[in-house]
Amino acid sequence: MAKIGLSYLLLALVLTELCSQLAIAGSPVKLLPGFKGPLPFELETGYIGVGDSEDVQLFYYFIKSESNPESDPLLLWITGGPGCSALSGLIYDIGPITFEPVEYNGSVPTMKLNPYSWTKVASIIFLDLPVGTGFSYARTPAALQSSNLQASDQAYEFLYKWFLDHPEFLKNPLYVGGDSYSGMLVPIITQIIATSKTIFALKYSSNGFRYIYSEIHRLLKSLTRNCKGEYQNTDPSNTQCLQDVHTFQELLKRINNPHILDPKCQFASPKPHLLFGQRRYEKSDELNNPQQFPALKCRNDWYKHSTHWADDGQVREALHIRKGTIGKWVRCASLQYQKTVMSSIPYHANLSAKGYRSLIYSGDHDKVVISLSTQAWIKSLNYSIIDDWRPWVIDNQVAGYTRSYSNRMTFATVKGAGHTAPEYKPRECLAMLKRWMSYKPL
Repeated sequence: MAKIGLSYLLLALVLTELCSQLAIAGSPVKLLPGFKGPLPFELETGYIGVGDSEDVQLFYYFIKSESNPESDPLLLWITGGPGCSALSGLIYDIGPITFEPVEYNGSVPTMKLNPYSWTKVASIIFLDLPVGTGFSYARTPAALQSSNLQASDQAYEFLYKWFLDHPEFLKNPLYVGGDSYSGMLVPIITQIIATSKTIFALKYSSNGFRYIYSEIHRLLKSLTRNCKGEYQNTDPSNTQCLQDVHTFQELLKRINNPHILDPKCQFASPKPHLLFGQRRYEKSDELNNPQQFPALKCRNDWYKHSTHWADDGQVREALHIRKGTIGKWVRCASLQYQKTVMSSIPYHANLSAKGYRSLIYSGDHDKVVISLSTQAWIKSLNYSIIDDWRPWVIDNQVAGYTRSYSNRMTFATVKGAGHTAPEYKPRECLAMLKRWMSYKPL
């Protein structure tokens, strides 16, 4: 133990010396337009250059734990998409502030505290990844090209350089997490860290969601056997398959994908998606949803606050955004991005073999990545069940169901939650995270 402690000490001294020769990447943020008074938590924003000649400039928000930052875990968080800004995860999912759910009145949207922020138990780096996401930008057109593996390598390089500026966090347990499509990147990034020769205190692989690859295809396969799983390039002569697909679309076209009980509305930053070989932009009527957002027509009106806020000049100045690097801010951008890795299952198998724990959770009202499909890929790992299905409870109420496996993986559903579970069930998800990080049963 003494030798390990000495190694950490020597490394910290070396990094401190290096930091004295380097420009500090981050700047503190004390005030934010829309929030009344000084921020009651420590926020830092900044850029770190990665890749050839540091032509990729990755932007981040860092918030210290509100409990004990000296010993609490450090979480690297990547929002999904690919191309959805870290600000979205910070504001709408797991960060300490959020927008008031009121109609936009033309001024800077007002903000309030989130009592169920994950910063209650951990320090969090919210990273705009891949390049072109949020406020991350490229100095050259070529640097805008990205892929699963390249983005994961850049995340590792970012983290390495971030620790040069923040050596005091080297001793803290390090988690990697994300939601939606970032469930693809999380295990790749974790494996890169786990196989590196750096002295990061990586202890767990924390995957905030699942893998979006072909889940909808799996569901369709169970419904439309005549298509034989070939949904992107359906044979025009296969009339039975085409009929099944049409029926499926008609049955579900008015269902809101992120949460099946919410009204279906146009996404705040619409992106084209490929379904059955066609690029589609969905638009729908905005319906009243008085239960959750009495002052708004729809949840997506709340999402639009982020665009008004992030495009405000005072906000950009407060966040230390470099002028001229980003035009109009987009919550979820369309990127020059290649999905070179189509399955993360091998990465999970490798991490399990190394003894890393993982938490996979799923909103049970999510139609984007259905919990049954998540269970299917977990089952494909062929690990034995240690603790079979049981409810996990908060205040004597069932918050979801959970099962754990011999590879130290825990799967949990979140009752009543949609695609980004903490957005819909913040209290339950904070309790889930806190128990899991503390090695306690959910």
